[in-house]
Amino acid sequence: MRCMSVFHSAAQALVRHDLASHDKSPDQDFTRLQLERTLPKHDWIRAIANGADEHSPRWRHVLVLGGLLIGFGPAEDENLSRHMRTTLEEGLVSAINQALLELAEDDHFGQETITLVLNHCFPIISDTERSQLDYDHLLPVLMHSTFRTSEGLGSAYFLGAIDVDVHPRPGSKLSWAERTPSYQQIRSTLGSPLVASLGPLSRLIGHAVEHVRQSWLVTGAIDDLEDFTKTLHLQWRQNRLAQVDAANEEACFDEETMHTTSPTLWRLLRTTMYASVIILRSAIGRLLSDSALANDDTASRLASQALHILRSLYFISNRTGSANFSQYTFVYLTAMDVVSRYPMRLEALLYEIKPAELDMIPEHPLDRNLDLFFLNTAEHFPLVLSSRVIGELLVQSALPYLATGADNNLLPIFEAAHSVMLAVFSAPQSSDFAITHLPSYVDALFKVFPKNLSARQFRLAFKTLMQITSPPSPLSTSQPLLPAILLELLHERAIHASITALLPQPAAAPSAEDEMPLSEQAVIVLTIIDTLMQLPLDLLDEWLATAADLVNAVDDDSIREHCKEHFWLVLVDGHLDPDRSRVCHAWWSSAGGREHVLYGRESAGLPPSMMSGALPVMTEDSKL
Repeated sequence: MRCMSVFHSAAQALVRHDLASHDKSPDQDFTRLQLERTLPKHDWIRAIANGADEHSPRWRHVLVLGGLLIGFGPAEDENLSRHMRTTLEEGLVSAINQALLELAEDDHFGQETITLVLNHCFPIISDTERSQLDYDHLLPVLMHSTFRTSEGLGSAYFLGAIDVDVHPRPGSKLSWAERTPSYQQIRSTLGSPLVASLGPLSRLIGHAVEHVRQSWLVTGAIDDLEDFTKTLHLQWRQNRLAQVDAANEEACFDEETMHTTSPTLWRLLRTTMYASVIILRSAIGRLLSDSALANDDTASRLASQALHILRSLYFISNRTGSANFSQYTFVYLTAMDVVSRYPMRLEALLYEIKPAELDMIPEHPLDRNLDLFFLNTAEHFPLVLSSRVIGELLVQSALPYLATGADNNLLPIFEAAHSVMLAVFSAPQSSDFAITHLPSYVDALFKVFPKNLSARQFRLAFKTLMQITSPPSPLSTSQPLLPAILLELLHERAIHASITALLPQPAAAPSAEDEMPLSEQAVIVLTIIDTLMQLPLDLLDEWLATAADLVNAVDDDSIREHCKEHFWLVLVDGHLDPDRSRVCHAWWSSAGGREHVLYGRESAGLPPSMMSGALPVMTEDSKL
């Protein structure tokens, strides 16, 4: 960096000198016009370039030419003529290509230098010159410099050194002091030139992945990335900090660890995760467009590797939130789409990432994190899996979480288990599992709601159950009474449900109802309204009036109006098929449905809502 900055500063000084020599303003101080004599820019650049001869390694030439190119700025600044700029860019690309051919395999310093200079210069090199880079030799150098060398991420061994410096303090709190060698190493890694610019560097690697001529180099890069992420995950597993759940850190970490050292570590881990995903994004994009990679064996293997990499990084992405990271979403969904086309590879993948113990909830937070990744991933595959795999893996991995849940911090994994069961019930080949497990599953839903299951998940679960038990579902043929039974259970629960507003659940996924606090009773009423669009016609005609009665039974005025609005949206938003629409229209317009929903509370003679302690409306004959 210092060597490159010398030539960068010299080029900048020459630009300033050139600008000053053309400044003819009359009020300029005379002494400032006494400029030193210099060579013309073009002659000076040629003299520098001529000095980069065969007496020094090519990677040193890269330092010199890169410093000059950065110093004269992008082409838009017009500090160089077009011809000279093209010559300088050609010289830099040629020096990089020759340096790549000359570098010894163990010359890590030379590899790091090429990576550093190209990372800084790449944004200002023209597309024509970029196309002349030898990407086949460049990609392995970029990957090794970024993920393996001491100036890069150092094979993630910085995590292993932390555990030695983590000590318990009085009060059973863990302490990782700022003065410890492991923390200083983390800071040094964050400040190194390659890691400090890891974002642009990962995009450069992604560009190289997309432009290598030999497709096998892409698989080699993914192999390296998979090996790195496995090491990263293993090093974190052996760290004492990993034994503390994220929600409990404030109670388990001392002040310095909570607010200084731990945030610095997670900043490095987040940067590493983002860089890995960006490289994966380019590899998956190359897979979709390269016939050599799209063959059955290579495509399925690359997609499986991508999911393994995301699994190893899940302790980071789950903590930081990946829902808004579009490249993560693309990699995750595309990899699952690809691997789902190969049932044998898919089954092997699921057995590789399955929970270590299928019949119990693990105690280690990292194991529960892996269980969550498995459940979230397996949820997408019941339609393409055999009933044997569904029973052995999906059902058995979800069952421990269904009726358990005394900790709201584990809400996401409980919801993931419920989603897996719903996906299993929806698969045509798993109707036997639905008949066997559906009663216990419904019982579990009522047990865990609302304490350990969000309103969003509860409503989704019953809406899905109604869909898979109603015609034309195969389950409705063998068990035709299930929809009516489910509705009766909901109705009974709604009558005895609490009318107190539910407390927000930070671990739950946000939903449209988050803006309005709902009671348990209101959630169940909304659930019944949700299921109307799935009901058989005979049940629909009966339960429209019952649903209206339940809406009017809600005491809170604002919540009751919200339920009315949702009732109306279900009827008019296009969710109903033609037959159900005709039934609903007839009920609403000519069978008193409109009056029942909008004015049913007044017509039933129910008292208006009052706040506690309010006086009733007085009449003329009132004794008060």
